[in-house]
Amino acid sequence: MAKPKYQISFKRRVQLTLRDMKRSVPLYVMIAPFMILFAIFVVYPVLKAVWYSFTDYNVLEAANFVGLENYRKLFLDDSIFITAIKNTFIIAVIVGPGGYILSFLLAWMINELPHTIGSVLTVIFYAPSMAGSAVITVFAQIFSNDSNGYLNAALRNLGITQEAILWLSDEDYVIVVVILASLWMSMGVGFLSFVAGIKGVDEAQYEAGAIDGIRNRWQELWYVTLPNMKPQLLFGAVMTITSSLSVGGVGDSLVGFPSPNYASHTIVNHLNDYGSIRMEMGYASAIAVILFFLMIFANMLIQKLLRKVGT
Repeated sequence: MAKPKYQISFKRRVQLTLRDMKRSVPLYVMIAPFMILFAIFVVYPVLKAVWYSFTDYNVLEAANFVGLENYRKLFLDDSIFITAIKNTFIIAVIVGPGGYILSFLLAWMINELPHTIGSVLTVIFYAPSMAGSAVITVFAQIFSNDSNGYLNAALRNLGITQEAILWLSDEDYVIVVVILASLWMSMGVGFLSFVAGIKGVDEAQYEAGAIDGIRNRWQELWYVTLPNMKPQLLFGAVMTITSSLSVGGVGDSLVGFPSPNYASHTIVNHLNDYGSIRMEMGYASAIAVILFFLMIFANMLIQKLLRKVGT
């Protein structure tokens, strides 16, 4: 069967690629500093962590190769790690989509307000992500175990409860408090990207959409706003997934480490336990690798879903 005329041979493809690379040498030189730093501080540590995950390594002694033993122990012998996976999944499912949708809705609402009011509200909603310690302090006061804590006092005054609820000590409540605090702190740079993306949509496209048959704001949102915001939507999704899967510090600050009966113990808490406290770096590296691939899988899934927006 004759080869189609439009098909380029492999040799010719290589020649064209090399030609384009020669033409782009100045561009490669300009991005070289970033790529070198990225390779040193990102790629190399990731590869090193993958290697250490197959070893028994405690920093003080040479790493001893043990194959898949660390992964076997994690999934078959470490019941706390299974609890950490469950808690991380619960937090990620609520904080991830919840924070993502809330950030977009607030950005969309802010866009409808006058510029000055919208700017003030943007700062107000973004501030918790910058002042994490202040948010932790506020939540600690609201959910204080003391009978005079804000929430306990309000429930007592309403006649709902007579005794103080141990919000930060009872295993039935601690994960709820951690989720609420994480959700409030989730509106960070992703929220700002949504605000910028909505404001960046050309008004002429809305007018063209009205001529083509768009009759309400929901159709306008689906067929005009969202398709023009795909880069911002993807960036916000990546940031939200990363933050929701890496929740750990919030629980440590609110309920202590470890949390009561490991009720809010996450993968990051487990990683810090073995990496920073016990210094079992091989085991900690295996935990880090699992978290890394969980984030990659979640990002790939979100990218697939976002491709359907506006179609």
